[in-house]
Amino acid sequence: MNLLLVALGAMFLQQTFAALGRNLPSIIAPAILEDLRLDAAWLGVYVGIGALASLGFQLGCGSFIIRHGALRVSQVALLMLAAGLVAACIGPLGFFALSAVIGAGGAAVSTPASSHLLGRYSPPRYAPLVFSIKQTAVPAGLLLGGLLGPLLTGWWGWRGAMLASAAACLVLAALLQPLRAEFDADRIPGRSFRLSDFHTTLAVVMRDRELFKLSLACFVFNGLQTVFMAYFVVYLTALGHPLAVAGAIFSAATLAAVPGRVVWGWIGSVLVAPRVVMGALAIGMALSSLATGLSGPGSPLLLLGLVGGGLSLTALSWNGVLLAEAARLAPEGMRGAATGGVLSFGQLGALLMPLVFAGVLWLTGRYDTGFLVCAVPSLLAGLALLRRPRAAP
Repeated sequence: MNLLLVALGAMFLQQTFAALGRNLPSIIAPAILEDLRLDAAWLGVYVGIGALASLGFQLGCGSFIIRHGALRVSQVALLMLAAGLVAACIGPLGFFALSAVIGAGGAAVSTPASSHLLGRYSPPRYAPLVFSIKQTAVPAGLLLGGLLGPLLTGWWGWRGAMLASAAACLVLAALLQPLRAEFDADRIPGRSFRLSDFHTTLAVVMRDRELFKLSLACFVFNGLQTVFMAYFVVYLTALGHPLAVAGAIFSAATLAAVPGRVVWGWIGSVLVAPRVVMGALAIGMALSSLATGLSGPGSPLLLLGLVGGGLSLTALSWNGVLLAEAARLAPEGMRGAATGGVLSFGQLGALLMPLVFAGVLWLTGRYDTGFLVCAVPSLLAGLALLRRPRAAP
């Protein structure tokens, strides 16, 4: 139990800083867009580049986790995030694309690595709860970003805020080093990377019907989650609210995901099947996205906070249940690869849905229409998950 608590604490911190580093550019995007004189639709392109890079990193990270250990890969993820944040501060716009590739790659491998490590120590029955507690680190990172990002931007400019986040990632990577002897004891140094690993990772989820269905759900869930994290603050500023106010509303909304992830994990562990929990969350995502799209310039801050909280309780709160189910369904010794395979479908959603949102924004100039469009796939996913599975012949 002590090792489980230490592992959970270490991976919680790792995921917190990964979420902070990955999403800080989106949180302080209004300041970046104004300084560089860019259209807000470019934010969707930035997020899409990051999602495409994440797809490649998650498909190929399984062999690195096996060879070097989950903790070492977690440290490398933090170093990549720091490098990506620094690259964005250099100047020319092309470095932002490089930042998206490096930073998103670091964030992408952090989740399979932490899932592989926790899968070794978690009792199977309570894995959804353990994974959900670990995944509360993501809204914790978003909460820090929403509060500190605008504050540091006001003090030091957006570049100063990015460099401060990079420094925090470097410090945590160093602090994790004493834990490596225990948590990387299962590594296989002779395991080498092969190009066939990309196919192997996909094959793990494609061969198993339940893992494949989980992957399709992840496509929709991660897509809407990415849209929310990328565009909600910009949407609020477009409604006329200052960046500091928009960041505070975003932070307050994401705070709901902290107890939300734990509660959904407990329900999926004790009361009902994880599939039912995910189906209900998908319906909630659709309704929350619809409510966000129906909000307008005259909406009071309390209402905007409530619709943001609805998205937080659903689009930010599914991760622990889904990751625990992926680890449960994974072949023995392939938890990192199976999780990476499932999440690679999620990265496709994170690539395509923000690009669709950006396209709608470019065509109509309206953020609300984008949120209305994103409600549709969530509704379809919820209905599919809540359908009773066919009995085996």
